[in-house]
Amino acid sequence: MIFAWPAVSFMPMPTQAITRNPLSWFFLLGLLVSGFLIWLIYYKPAATAEGDWVTYLPAANSCFNALCACCLTAGFVNIKRGNRERHMRCMLAALGFSVLFLVSYIVYHHFHGDTAFPGQGPIRLLYFFILISHIVLSIVALPLVFTTLYYAARGQFGPHKKIARFTFPIWLYVSVTGVLVFFFLRAYA
Repeated sequence: MIFAWPAVSFMPMPTQAITRNPLSWFFLLGLLVSGFLIWLIYYKPAATAEGDWVTYLPAANSCFNALCACCLTAGFVNIKRGNRERHMRCMLAALGFSVLFLVSYIVYHHFHGDTAFPGQGPIRLLYFFILISHIVLSIVALPLVFTTLYYAARGQFGPHKKIARFTFPIWLYVSVTGVLVFFFLRAYA
């Protein structure tokens, strides 16, 4: 006779916990993406690009972030007005702009690497406060965005609304500070 452990109903199996809570999968994805970006920016040697097209990518990234922020704000206004259809379209557009940003950001850092901030004095402290908060909150935002989208796609609007209360301000902050980082780097380059 083969010995079998008795079933313990109060302790879910890890796979059951993961399928009940998609945040754990999305958190793992966020860590992987963040680890990849840290490696790409700080450890991978920059590749060489033909032509100067790479120099236009930071401006494109800033535009994608600005458009994302506009779509997030429009989505927020539409859900407050009860217009779910427009809310959904705005939020999917915000997600699309964020994806475009991420692809462009990866391409830029593949060819360029890290960009040093040359400003000195109090402006340097302000820049690094904005940059560090932007980076930390972008790591937090990724699993939140995916989880919020997951609940909306499944029609589970109770959990969607609860997590969106955290997702929206963090995602908006990351988008707006992404634009600010670009302008700081342009102003002091």
